[in-house]
Amino acid sequence: MQNISELLVQEIGEDRILTSEHMNRHTTFRIGGPADVFAVPRTVEEAVEIVRICREQGVPFYVIGNGSNLLVSDEGYRGVIVQIYKNMSEISVIGDTMTVQAGAMLSVMAKRALEHGLAGFEFASGIPGTVGGAVVMNAGAYGGEMKDVLEEVTVLTEDGAVKAVPAEELELGYRHSVIPQKGWIVLGAKLRFQEGDSKEISARMEEMKERRVSKQPLDLPSAGSTFKRPEGNFAGKLIMEAGLRGFSVGGAQVSEKHCGFVVNRGGATAEDVYRLIGEVTARVREHSGITLEPEIKMLGTFPEG
Repeated sequence: MQNISELLVQEIGEDRILTSEHMNRHTTFRIGGPADVFAVPRTVEEAVEIVRICREQGVPFYVIGNGSNLLVSDEGYRGVIVQIYKNMSEISVIGDTMTVQAGAMLSVMAKRALEHGLAGFEFASGIPGTVGGAVVMNAGAYGGEMKDVLEEVTVLTEDGAVKAVPAEELELGYRHSVIPQKGWIVLGAKLRFQEGDSKEISARMEEMKERRVSKQPLDLPSAGSTFKRPEGNFAGKLIMEAGLRGFSVGGAQVSEKHCGFVVNRGGATAEDVYRLIGEVTARVREHSGITLEPEIKMLGTFPEG
């Protein structure tokens, strides 16, 4: 890894290439061991260059935003983490169209939409993630999804080209897009909203905020909703019915406030979370016959069984 680190330093500077950087500093779970190399590009050109070097050197790499939907193993990551976040978060609004870099936070985008009297993005105002990750997984809440407002995505392809892809070509569905299977990296996006009344938009955002605060464990580190919603049901409801409210493994716990969330009660390891997810999945399957599927991404090596 010394060689890849030196190559990256030569290209984008020593101040933005870290070695043995602990990922608990970069995930909302506050969990994760060290990444061999942690790269923080400031421009699209730098991001493209980092990925090019990794690919040419045959070094594994993984792109993150603010780490809001991510569980990194206790051993960390053997390769390069590329963080597209605050340094690549520009937002531009012209008319009913918003153009953003991939590191822009959804909450900030929702606030900007409100300032311009644009409706349709209220659902995203409380999602603690970046637009890059939100596009990849077609994030949504309270009946809204990215596919409702997304017009175009700028991606870096596997062959190193930067191109704009219309939203209709992304096959956006429930927590799904074709972006991961094509090996694309999101660099930016263009969204289109509807003109609306700022007071009404603000009222909807406030209503959603109150619902989140009253129902979700926002006071503890987590990665958001732990499981995907089973068709015709709700993960939190199934977990509660299986008697798992408050169930713990080490420092990881099924939230007592909302069973769809696994939280870090303090000192939780990635293995604690991983084993808790496995136990919850097994017990829910035994109780209801339904197999839950994790929504959070897992990065690194986890124990078998």
